[in-house]
Amino acid sequence: MRTSTCGPICALLFVTSLLTAGCGSSRQLQSVALSPATANAHDFANGQVPFSATGTFSKPPSPQRLTGSDITWCVGSSAGHCAGNINLGATVDSNGVAKCVPNFSGVATILAGKATPSINPDGESTLSVFGKAQLTCP
Repeated sequence: MRTSTCGPICALLFVTSLLTAGCGSSRQLQSVALSPATANAHDFANGQVPFSATGTFSKPPSPQRLTGSDITWCVGSSAGHCAGNINLGATVDSNGVAKCVPNFSGVATILAGKATPSINPDGESTLSVFGKAQLTCP
């Protein structure tokens, strides 16, 4: 009776090939849209504006509503940079509810998307795929 000389090496190669093949089947977030696109905090109860995010993916199901576990919400710039600890006139929580900072009057940009790791934990982070909306503060 002959035994295989491949043994553990063949098993490792087999598992690696399965994992590599599976990597190509994952869905990728391609774009994010926020709703409403513009809002005036004055028009909402207690000035709290509930934003929602919808993501378009490379594979079905798409489009799909995104939650706080799927994306990062922040206040930042239209280029997708979250402000970090800098006060830009508004705040937004992990559920997409934004509100104006007291005594701020103007427009704040609300962002939602996939965050890239920040080198400085207190600094700004960048969203690689994101959507944006404008919040007007009275």
